[in-house]
Amino acid sequence: MADQAASPKTKYIFITGGVVSSLGKGLTAGALGALLEQRGLTCRLQKFDPYLNVDPGTMSPFQHGEVYVLDDGAETDLDLGHYERFTSGTLSRNNNLTSGQIYEEIILKERRGDFLGKTVQVIPHVTDEIKKRIYGGGDDVDVLITEIGGTVGDIEGLPFLEAMRQFALEVGFENVLFIHVTLIPFLKAAGELKTKPSQQSVAKLREIGIQPHILVCRTEQPINHEIRQKLSLFCNIPVKSVIEEMDVETSIYELPIRLAQENLDDLVVDHLRLNAPDSDMTEWKSVVRRLKYPASRIDIGVVGKYIELQDAYKSVYESITHGGVANDCGVNIVRIDSEAIEEDGAAAHLKGLGGILVPGGFGDRGIEGKIAACEYARENMVPYLGLCLGMQILVIEFARAVAGYPTANSMEFAPDCEHAVINLMADQVGVTDKGATMRLGAWPCQLTPDTHSWAAYAAHYGEPEGNEFIIQERHRHRFEFNNAYREILERSGLRIGGVNPERNLVEIVEVFDHPWMVGVQFHPEFKSKPNRAHPLFAAFIAAALEQRKKGAD
Repeated sequence: MADQAASPKTKYIFITGGVVSSLGKGLTAGALGALLEQRGLTCRLQKFDPYLNVDPGTMSPFQHGEVYVLDDGAETDLDLGHYERFTSGTLSRNNNLTSGQIYEEIILKERRGDFLGKTVQVIPHVTDEIKKRIYGGGDDVDVLITEIGGTVGDIEGLPFLEAMRQFALEVGFENVLFIHVTLIPFLKAAGELKTKPSQQSVAKLREIGIQPHILVCRTEQPINHEIRQKLSLFCNIPVKSVIEEMDVETSIYELPIRLAQENLDDLVVDHLRLNAPDSDMTEWKSVVRRLKYPASRIDIGVVGKYIELQDAYKSVYESITHGGVANDCGVNIVRIDSEAIEEDGAAAHLKGLGGILVPGGFGDRGIEGKIAACEYARENMVPYLGLCLGMQILVIEFARAVAGYPTANSMEFAPDCEHAVINLMADQVGVTDKGATMRLGAWPCQLTPDTHSWAAYAAHYGEPEGNEFIIQERHRHRFEFNNAYREILERSGLRIGGVNPERNLVEIVEVFDHPWMVGVQFHPEFKSKPNRAHPLFAAFIAAALEQRKKGAD
């Protein structure tokens, strides 16, 4: 790595996980980033995933949860969503690395002859590629936090751990901090917490040559001083560096406050010799206060086909919560299987809800249930927000029920349908590869004056000068609004709330004679934060509260 150099000011934090997967390393990393930002430090976070997929874009939600899309079009791990929600930074494709990307790059180099006839090996060639991403990841920030996916002991994760060990040696141990997130299970039969799994996990790290500086203990029960001392002794970590991370009571956004109470940020600042003032957690405490003690409450239904999967609509659920925070309103998210609506009818599942949201998705399973949910929202004046597929559902339902096209559909579900109000984008015709071939990333959208969408964005960003109001939002789709039906749909009462100025693609639709019914082709959930709710989610919850108030009157 002679051609690489670490930034003279950047410090590096590596977060690993032990014992079991799904411990919450991503949340821990995001919360730590939030803590350090509150101390005036600049941070960037990145995720290294050992799987061989180039990215998660082709992976099923049953396998991986949601695919989180960045401004530059990268399809990434959902943990990058946590990173962006907890911190102020905007990430790029350089912040998510997979084994698939590494091996793809190495094989391309080998085929070109870049290795000059040498034998290509895991060490040094694979580890060098990993280190290159670390070196280039934080040259303009105070702290670069890198989370390693998977669990210590996984075979596929070994090259990443070895690269971390080498990196610490190269840049100096004083510039690197290792944090290990581990499980402290509570055995009901024994009535006690067990530390042995964590001891074994740390032992695995030490075999590789990595000694954690901080142990973050995921637990359902408080860990007492005796447990901390035991972990300290057997894991070779100071007692003060054994951090309790219990399940939060109300929301994940309590986590920065909890970790601050455990002095995690002080430990990091002291070890890395960072010049940072004390943190000001006022903003986070305000968010948590609104989550715990909101002025009002409302039920919002999310109608999808992956409702049983916790992470399939992760960013959507979080953004609804953010919209509630912006309105000092507690939101009870009611998850509704669209296939259940097909079986039981919409009213059986949607009656009494303050608002209805249909998220993005692919495939025709449960589509008629989503259309029925949209019809229910339109006929009963329930505020509705459709995201990507949810926008297309709105167009199909409106074309069928209002514009006089009962057979209207999308080419995705019915390629030979008579009235394809949603059709395949022209540049998608003939595309056969699945990975990274959709319309991805941030694209401009010019808003239409006197629309709900304009009002929502103006409330957030302020009224623009003149009638030109262009926003940037992230996309992930192959199908689009069919402009051949635009005139007839507009005459029937569908209002175009925004278009892409470069290609005249319809990005936002609204129902004219409805209190608040909006569909967007993009994914606003990817740009929402707990302390800065996305304008559309804030407006959606506000409309739901207003409509409920009118009903009460």
